[in-house]
Formats: sequence, structure tokens, C-alpha cells
Amino acid sequence: MTKEAIYKYVKEQYGTLPEHLWKKDPESAVLRHQNGKWYAVIMNVKKNVLGLQETGNVDIMNVKCDPEMTGLITQSYGYLPGYHMNKKHWITILLDDSITEAKTLDFLDMSYDLINNGKIKH
Repeated sequence: MTKEAIYKYVKEQYGTLPEHLWKKDPESAVLRHQNGKWYAVIMNVKKNVLGLQETGNVDIMNVKCDPEMTGLITQSYGYLPGYHMNKKHWITILLDDSITEAKTLDFLDMSYDLINNGKIKH
């Protein structure tokens, strides 16, 4: 799934627009819940900083996740502990088509709901 497809989905589903907060990294964006808290971060990073053996860059999406699920989820390819985030509360999803669009959107929706319900603090 591409980041452009994610941006289109969140605009239609939640009325969210990507916020590009970093001058040094203008391609990266956060997706902010109506309550002001982040529910996703989309970045382009070098694969080797994620612990992947391949060279080059990959788009990723960080989402909030139930802490009881993170350990199990990150054992599957395409899911990693949250890059530059709290590893207990965030996971990273590779946006390289290793994860289906449906699963990617399920995790995005779960993240939004976790922020909405206040179950996980930002």
C-alpha cells in the first residue's frame, strides 16, 4: 500500500490530512487524531536502520498497537517494533506490499481507535 493511498483513505475515513512537521525530512508526515494525538507516522527510511538485510529505502508507517499484541505481531515479516517510537506501544509496518492493504488499514483503524478511546497514552 502506498502512502498516497493511506492519505486518501484517512482523509475520507477520518478527515485527516498529513502534517509534514520536519524541515529536514519533508516527505515524512504524521496523522493526527481530532483530539490532537498522533495515530500514525509515515516515513521513508533506509532498510538497514530497520535491521533489514536489503539495501535502499522503504516507506514505513508507525501505528499505535495494543501492548499485549506487539510482541506477537512483530514476529511476522513486514511488522517491526516501532521505529523511533515506544516499542511497547507502537509497531512499524513496511509499505512494500509485504502486508496486504486490508491488514494495513486494519492496523491504521486500530491505532485511530486506541487514540480515540484513550487506552494508550501518547
